[in-house]
Amino acid sequence: MSLPVKSSARISIAAVVATKPGCRSRLIYRIRRHRGREGERKGFGEAGYAALFDAAHQQLGGPMVVVWDNLNTHASAMMKALIATRPWLTVFHLPAYAPELNPVEGVWAHMKKSPADLAMRTADQLTAVVKNRLKRMQYRPGLISGFTTRTGLDFRPP
Repeated sequence: MSLPVKSSARISIAAVVATKPGCRSRLIYRIRRHRGREGERKGFGEAGYAALFDAAHQQLGGPMVVVWDNLNTHASAMMKALIATRPWLTVFHLPAYAPELNPVEGVWAHMKKSPADLAMRTADQLTAVVKNRLKRMQYRPGLISGFTTRTGLDFRPP
């Protein structure tokens, strides 16, 4: 997800909703600030997503299955190569135009509930508001489980 601010800066957020039978649901995220420099990537690249997965793997302490959309960065040859170097990581892509199947979309919708707090801020202010909202969600595992439940998908192992 990407949020513009007053200047040419931009805030990008990548998140993982982690669920495991018998354990509380978790939200793990990273924020990237784009400063508007020429040639600077506006959002997360393959290396940024790989770093998020590495951090999540370390926090969760086990193999991961990632279900995500078909954003070009998610499906690139470089991303496939990065995934192949992580034997603990399995990735499934959602069908096109199926955001209702992605639990992270619930995170974004919940975070944006009060758009007045997100509008017309400096990059530093926006980063602080976003971090605060995501941190509050992290302490509500029932809310995070609700995002997963709302998809209607069965995330239990076979």
